[in-house]
Amino acid sequence: MVENHHTARRRPPLGSIVWREAHKRLARRPVGYTVRFPAPQTHYAEVEALLPTGGAPSLDTFLPVWTPGSYLVREFARNIEGVTAANPSGTGLTVTATRKNRWRIETGGASDVLLRYRVYCHELSVRTNWVEEGFALLNGAPTFITLVEDVRRPCEVRLELPAAWKTTMTGMSEAPGGAPHHYLAPDYDTLVDSPILAGNPAVYGFEVDGIPHFLVNEGEGGVFDGKRAAADLEKIVRTYRGLWGSLPYRKYVFLNLITETNGGLEHNNSVCMMASRWATSTRPSYLGWLDLASHEFFHVWNVKRLRPAELGPFDYENENPTHSLWIAEGFTDYYSFLTMRRAGLNSAAEYLGTGDSVSRSLSEKINELQTAPGRLVQSAEMASFHAWIKHYRPHENSGNISISYYTKGAIVGWLLDARIRRMTNGAKSLDDLMRLAFSRYSGERGYTPAEFRAAAAEVAGGSLDDFFRHAVDSTEELDYKDALDWFGLGFRNNPVSTRATLGVETRIDNGRLLVRTILRSSPAWQSGLNVDDEIIGIGDYRVRADQLSKRLENYCPGDAVTLQIARRERLMQVELTLSAEASAWQLEVLPTATVEQKAHLQTWLS
Repeated sequence: MVENHHTARRRPPLGSIVWREAHKRLARRPVGYTVRFPAPQTHYAEVEALLPTGGAPSLDTFLPVWTPGSYLVREFARNIEGVTAANPSGTGLTVTATRKNRWRIETGGASDVLLRYRVYCHELSVRTNWVEEGFALLNGAPTFITLVEDVRRPCEVRLELPAAWKTTMTGMSEAPGGAPHHYLAPDYDTLVDSPILAGNPAVYGFEVDGIPHFLVNEGEGGVFDGKRAAADLEKIVRTYRGLWGSLPYRKYVFLNLITETNGGLEHNNSVCMMASRWATSTRPSYLGWLDLASHEFFHVWNVKRLRPAELGPFDYENENPTHSLWIAEGFTDYYSFLTMRRAGLNSAAEYLGTGDSVSRSLSEKINELQTAPGRLVQSAEMASFHAWIKHYRPHENSGNISISYYTKGAIVGWLLDARIRRMTNGAKSLDDLMRLAFSRYSGERGYTPAEFRAAAAEVAGGSLDDFFRHAVDSTEELDYKDALDWFGLGFRNNPVSTRATLGVETRIDNGRLLVRTILRSSPAWQSGLNVDDEIIGIGDYRVRADQLSKRLENYCPGDAVTLQIARRERLMQVELTLSAEASAWQLEVLPTATVEQKAHLQTWLS
């Protein structure tokens, strides 16, 4: 355990390529930021930005409207207030808001401008800012206003902490000189890509290939087992290093905020995660936390370096749509739990979902897709393209018209993996495709959909056009036969369910049982039941808000019933015929699997 990051910091030698490039850019003079927390209990950070003017009569500055990895315009400028500017002697300068997220400063000929503003930080998520008495999380996009025309200029960040806070942690390099809480980013992209945690977190360190890694836990509360978690993270890092061949960074930081919330957001050499303090207390919850960490760490390669061409250089002021999130996020989701199996952190049964518990398993992903009406409406590539307007803005009909590119992308990854293995008689796999794509497209430009598909065909040694047309471009049902045959798997022969269903999801609001979602083609859909209808009773008998499932146990599929409902306070009756609950899709290892199929399964999972 490391009590203070600055007692164990490492800095790459100044002669390294990274630092030579940084010093080359510093010749252009950096944007210098100072961040203070004079009253953290009020949830504010105060920022000063020293902006070189280059002698220009005016400067246009901006704040991003979204942050990479979270594909939704979030209007971060709504939390900015008190924007002022002055020259080096303290004389005030005119600042004019020119757009929702832009400010123009009249420099008066000054060589530098000091821009000051406050940021309200009270949204506890991995993509936003949070400041409270005990700690602060700062993400770059919602925090740092910069020059419109010069995002390639280097940036320096100094944090002045409240007296009780001792530690800051970030993926940024520490600035030369060794001053605490002083960091250097070679450009604005790196600054945006490097969240900062300040406070008194518990820090656990380990090394892989001589490269330092840190698990930074804010809020352990004597419950979260940081030592165990760090040891298992090391296993995940080593397994990915074996897959990819090397680690493409000089340090890596797992920021883990134990805040009883959830989520994760990847960065170039760090991740920001949120979790429950009880995440290490039970096996299912712990596997879930490790799966999240594994997913975000795989992004070191897939997304942060190997990326769709549309996702860089970033346009921080507009949406950046791409058709390839089924690769960027879906394939990452495929590898996250699989890599835990390869690292020995879960069992084959837990990964496949062949046992009683299928949470996070391949079976769970398949079941989620195959029971979603939206799979017949939206393709994987269109789910990717419409992420900005659909995935991050779900509503009561989303399940009927859309799918998750995470889920379908993960399943497509599995099917493609099996297809490549079959076409090459086991000589190649999806691993080989990812390495080939990384070697070609992890540079400045990224890959196009056509280039990625061509690389897949090259690894497979034959055309995959029909596969991609069917699995990615269309809304046809996926074909599992090849994958099942190759690995000696099947779907458990579940009998037709005898449980009756209305085909709705409900919610309880002040004791009222309200319809939240209606599944397409279900009895509720066909009968004309509406979202937000209040279900009062079935037949002549009232249904308590928490007793609908239990009441339906008294009926069989095919029974005709009358629902007593209230719609906008009007009492009504709805006639419908109950249907059977959908059967679960659950994988099983076939008892008739051949020696060859068992070998294929073993090779894949290990």
